[in-house]
Amino acid sequence: MIRSFYNWLHGRWPAGGVERLPKSDEHGRTGIPGVYVVGDLSGIPLLKLSLDSGVRAVRDAKDRLNPDGSVDVCIIGGGVSGVAAAIEASKLGLSYQLLESNRLFSTIANFPKGKPIYTYPTELTPEGELQVSAEVKEGLLDELCEQAKDHAIEATPQRATHIKRSGKTITVHVDDADPITARAVIIAIGRSGNYRTMGIPGEESDKVANRLHDPAAFHDQRVLVVGGGDSACETAIAIADGNTGDEALVTLAYRSSELTRPKPGNRDRVIELAEAGKIDLRLSTEPRRIDADSVTLSRKGGEDETIPNEAVFAMIGREPPLGFFRRSGLAIHGERSIRTLIALSLFLVAATVIYGMKGWLWPFSQLNATALNPGAWIKPLAARFADQTTLIGTLLASATSPSFWVTLAYSSAVVGFGIDRLRRRKTPYVWVQTLTLMTIQCVPLFILPEIMLPWAGANGWIPQTIVDNLFPGESWWRAYGFVLAWPLMAWNVFTQDPIVWWLVISFVQTFIIIPLIVWRWGKGAYCGWICSCGALAETMGDRHREKMPHGPGWNALNMVGQVVLWTAGLILLLHAVMWLATEPGERWGWVSTVLMKGYWKYAIDWLLAGALGVGLYFWLSGRVWCRFACPLAALMHIFARFSRFRIAVEGKKCISCNACTSVCHQGIDVMGFASRNAHMEDPECVRCSACVATCPTGVLQFGRVDAQGDVIALDKLAASPVVMRESGGSNSVAD
Repeated sequence: MIRSFYNWLHGRWPAGGVERLPKSDEHGRTGIPGVYVVGDLSGIPLLKLSLDSGVRAVRDAKDRLNPDGSVDVCIIGGGVSGVAAAIEASKLGLSYQLLESNRLFSTIANFPKGKPIYTYPTELTPEGELQVSAEVKEGLLDELCEQAKDHAIEATPQRATHIKRSGKTITVHVDDADPITARAVIIAIGRSGNYRTMGIPGEESDKVANRLHDPAAFHDQRVLVVGGGDSACETAIAIADGNTGDEALVTLAYRSSELTRPKPGNRDRVIELAEAGKIDLRLSTEPRRIDADSVTLSRKGGEDETIPNEAVFAMIGREPPLGFFRRSGLAIHGERSIRTLIALSLFLVAATVIYGMKGWLWPFSQLNATALNPGAWIKPLAARFADQTTLIGTLLASATSPSFWVTLAYSSAVVGFGIDRLRRRKTPYVWVQTLTLMTIQCVPLFILPEIMLPWAGANGWIPQTIVDNLFPGESWWRAYGFVLAWPLMAWNVFTQDPIVWWLVISFVQTFIIIPLIVWRWGKGAYCGWICSCGALAETMGDRHREKMPHGPGWNALNMVGQVVLWTAGLILLLHAVMWLATEPGERWGWVSTVLMKGYWKYAIDWLLAGALGVGLYFWLSGRVWCRFACPLAALMHIFARFSRFRIAVEGKKCISCNACTSVCHQGIDVMGFASRNAHMEDPECVRCSACVATCPTGVLQFGRVDAQGDVIALDKLAASPVVMRESGGSNSVAD
């Protein structure tokens, strides 16, 4: 039953991971000054963007050149981005040295004959002199080589092993030659690491290859293609299309149960050829052994089968050249050094102290009377303004509370990092969303409960009926419940004596308003636009959203929130029994003492939502609490299973670059949906728009579907720069 619930809620969706790549910013800059990463390794394997990134890196480097070096720029790699960088360096009058261990444009030269070339984004003209227009491999290679010749671009035939910065000098170490000192280094080696291996007997056989040069050489042979990406599909298609008989001589084996990675055109063509009997498509299947005239295949849940075979193509990709980056001391996404772990530990301690200062933990409750509590500094001054009917008197009185300072720091972080987000992400969607989050955090979630209500209460401006029924004992902090619904804000509901007005408000919020919002706009309408946790995640966590771990194992942890949710339901039930089953004065005090002050206060409010939720911001993205443990989010996941909200997908434009998945700080495999041309409906989505804005081909847009799952409307608030350009709209709110 639990497994079925998990599959219904989360487990049915794609759960692909994110490839480890070197860290670099939008300019290609790495953690080592003067060193840039461009091309495929910047994250998006698009021809035009590779050209563009090489040129922009040279222009950026020109203004930041180190004072020492034998050449201005050393360019490692002679692909499209490397050659584009070399042409730009020459144009700017910079001396350069281009290192290439093979030949110029070797990756393209190794494409199969007649391979179609996708030149997305169609409307983009790359910066610099090197341009592309051909749509087939041979034409593309000809025009690139011709332009390189026209600009007298020549490569030094050397292989770089690593780079090292010493003082203001960057040294490039190469095989069998003296090191090269440069004022700037541009790494344009692409994903040219070693081919991935299958790890099976016979893999070293001469009949096993990792790339297809000429499909005609294998026509009418019994061929096994291993893999489920574009390269595997294109290899199988190219050979099968040339076979003259009706027999399926090409076998395509893929370990997963469906083809989710290739472009829709490639996937559809494979399925078409399989239905026509030209390809033997074997899903959930892996090779176990390769022999001289046969291969042995193993199907999940089935017996091994040996089939005749003359050639094997292992099209399972390459490992990025991470060894080069590790030897060079360049940071890699997903890898943490000892220094990083130490920093993580220290920040966790700091977060623990900050949240502990609210007085929840014994050691910090003792410190609240000391100078570590900012309120202690204010008390002498506040005594001089004891009249809280004045605004300054109210402000000083509030400032003696640790919660005032914690909330002030929280709101300041939302505003400060929100401004930073607005400067960098200039789509209308991000601007409206960020300004909304900043306003809600500052007004109803800080100024109202901490300043305005205490001031109004001191002046008698609030009717006593409202005070008695909403803020008994002048507990103005309960106003947080106007925005933070149950069970996120549990303290207005889990009380020893029922506060009926809050019970009604919480019920309407949680079981009427929020379900309607989620049904119409998705869970993210609350998590990404209203909630204070989401406000900090979308602002302070914005630069770290790519750090959220992905994969089936991490997705299973999503169920922690369900445990917290069902625990909250149990606590609510016990409180209801306590309220109804006993006489006043004879109630179950242990319910509040043990469950709320013992469990909820420490395990939920302090540990999960506070110390860990904030303490892991800069290491596991800003959505750790929201994704894994928030009980309200867990409830909205259930509501979202009935939502009409989707991230609409135009699958034919998907290039399977994985950029959308890599920036999702909820761990959603967005590309898993896009590559299948399926609208994204994972209930984890918080409408942050990162995937929509990052997609280089404009595949994704926010929208709604009807009961049949067909898109009936797209959001009018633009979130995709590509779609905005293609529709003739403004590129950003700044234009």
